[in-house]
Amino acid sequence: MNERYESAKQMYAKYGVDTEAAIEKLSKVSISMHCWQADDVLGFANNGPLTGGIQTTGNYPGRARNPEEVFADLDKALSLIPGTHKINVHANYAIFEDGEFADRDALEPRHFKKWVEFAKAHHTGLDFNPTYFSHPKANGLTLSNPNEEIRQFWVHHGICCMKIAEYFANETGFPCVINFWTGDGLKDVPADRMGPRLRYMKSLDEIFDCGYDKSKVFPTVESKVFGIGVESYTVGSAEFALSYAMTRGITPLMDNGHYHPTEVVSDKIPALLCFAPKIALHITRPIRWDSDHVVAFDDETREMMKEVVRNNALDRVFLATDYFDASINRVAALVIGMRNVQKALLYAMLSPNTEMKELQDSTNYTKLLMLTEEVKTLPLGDVWAEFCERNGVKGCKCWFKEIEAYERDVLSKRV
Repeated sequence: MNERYESAKQMYAKYGVDTEAAIEKLSKVSISMHCWQADDVLGFANNGPLTGGIQTTGNYPGRARNPEEVFADLDKALSLIPGTHKINVHANYAIFEDGEFADRDALEPRHFKKWVEFAKAHHTGLDFNPTYFSHPKANGLTLSNPNEEIRQFWVHHGICCMKIAEYFANETGFPCVINFWTGDGLKDVPADRMGPRLRYMKSLDEIFDCGYDKSKVFPTVESKVFGIGVESYTVGSAEFALSYAMTRGITPLMDNGHYHPTEVVSDKIPALLCFAPKIALHITRPIRWDSDHVVAFDDETREMMKEVVRNNALDRVFLATDYFDASINRVAALVIGMRNVQKALLYAMLSPNTEMKELQDSTNYTKLLMLTEEVKTLPLGDVWAEFCERNGVKGCKCWFKEIEAYERDVLSKRV
């Protein structure tokens, strides 16, 4: 225990905050780290462009090109992030043997065996996502497609993925969150807004009727306000996704880049916690739209984590990162974003939340504002450094030397 941490511990104690309790609590929080930052969401079974209303920008050298390189990059990232965290996988990251191929409606657990082996080696679990984009049959509408053959193709994809999610849970011993998001929508003003949503609802019902262990598999449904090529109409709107989840006993998932710029997910978290047993978050950083910038230690990230912590909801909220920036070192992007989510959680845990609630309830808003602002300049960094040190990683910028060495010795050779 270094002197700076001991000093910080005493300073926080003056505010009634126990730094040891915060460090212990944070060490138990697992965040699901997305695999698709490593290769710009391309996956292993897609030879075409990225579609579905999403886009990566940049061409920084060192993009992972195959399973071995993705695993190596994830391994390096995990080694620089304190704690134990899950890996979030998309269905287009299936790994086939030489000469083998299975289309999305025929994927099997064995196509993800190497992911399970990777998770077991890191003593962690896997989350999952059906991939409703970057495919010849993803022509703007998938689960809401009026063509019954195409709609059924995507329904079967969802059913396959539910079986894979249960396989993940059984093999790793950790529950699997499986998130359903589609980019279904229309570029121009629709003539029929309800029809596609009725088909989407029917498709989801057919998928979830497949039968699964609800103690091991947690399906979630995610909304979005718009995407590239679907500017006028999104089938899975916020109202649709939330209504579906709440009427079907499915967990609602909120991505803080999937709403209008003036909306904040931090305000939605306690609203949903009033009604939903569990909720899920995809944590990102939108700049004017769902740009999926690397998560920063910014106001909204802190506010979201505040709501999770001060409402005692760490066991009710599935936390996951979701962003992809191809303009910077991709391994560093994973580390920076994940560590910033942890910093935001720690910031929330080091706030005098009980006293602040009491001040609000007693209408002592002046003292509440004072306390809110004073807490911002307490030595969070020293507590963070101690947390990192206890978890075997560097808390200062020293960790970046490993990124530079990895880029020099590994990433730069991917040409």
